[in-house]
Amino acid sequence: MGERRLYLRLGDRVIHEHYGEWGDGVVVEEMTSRVPGGTCLVRIMFRDGRQRTFGNDLDSEACCYYFGVRKFWHGEGEYPAGTPRRRAPNRRLVQQR
Repeated sequence: MGERRLYLRLGDRVIHEHYGEWGDGVVVEEMTSRVPGGTCLVRIMFRDGRQRTFGNDLDSEACCYYFGVRKFWHGEGEYPAGTPRRRAPNRRLVQQR
């Protein structure tokens, strides 16, 4: 069985460059099949309170990297260079009459 090139590991901090409103996230679960041709998945808990599951094999077109998930490298406190910084839209409650 060939080795897979995994992108994310348990505990990695990430952002999604297309969905800044989700906030940053942390990999909370890593699932790698031992069956040849099986899937590699990661579950990420984003700051918006939702968990999302993504493919994690860099050799697959379905890898989360190709869909915009970017990780913080080496414990950096800043986003990776070139990553757009998006804030969640300001929302306020407006009383309807």
